[in-house]
Amino acid sequence: MPITARCFASLREIAGDRTTLDVHAGSTVADAWRRLTELHPALEPHRPYVRAARNGVYAAWDDQLADDDVIAFLPPVSGGATTDLVAGPIDVPALERSAADAGHGAVVTFVGRARDRADDGRHVLELAYEVYPEMAAATLAEIADEAERRWPASVSVVHRHGVVPIGEAAVAIVTAAAHRAEAYEANRFVIEAIKERLPIWKRERFADGSEWKRPGA
Repeated sequence: MPITARCFASLREIAGDRTTLDVHAGSTVADAWRRLTELHPALEPHRPYVRAARNGVYAAWDDQLADDDVIAFLPPVSGGATTDLVAGPIDVPALERSAADAGHGAVVTFVGRARDRADDGRHVLELAYEVYPEMAAATLAEIADEAERRWPASVSVVHRHGVVPIGEAAVAIVTAAAHRAEAYEANRFVIEAIKERLPIWKRERFADGSEWKRPGA
């Protein structure tokens, strides 16, 4: 089925304004992005900080497409926080590039990784995160925007959902500011707010076959 992909700002310089894509029935916004990056591979590094819209409304990456949909891929708006929920590995260097500019003397990066030991000492084989995507996307953006308002800092944050293999990042937060105090404080605020407010739940699978699901990141 045909859809139209639109790109703006820096993305338009790579892929042009409009591209007609032929996608299979049941395809999602993420499938449209993958199809577009097959035509324009230079888009792929931008994925961690691109937002999507479907027919003029912000869309989740797993939203299904319909005939003649117009899907817009949007880079960060100037002055706005970069946030995303992803089902695959997090590109931390890309997040750092999206947050920092020449006026930022301090860049603080926090990466929360899947570890192989639970607090009680049991061996963990893998982690999985269940998310309420529509609410989580809005909540994550609110947290990042609040941090930017409270401190003169630029914020980029990505949280992974689905299975997260041991050693890989589950969440990455980059805060950049003129001075280290603001960058540190904004970063700590974001991770604590995620733990308190983000609708995402962690499940740990242990070596003995048992599982434990708990709230929070």
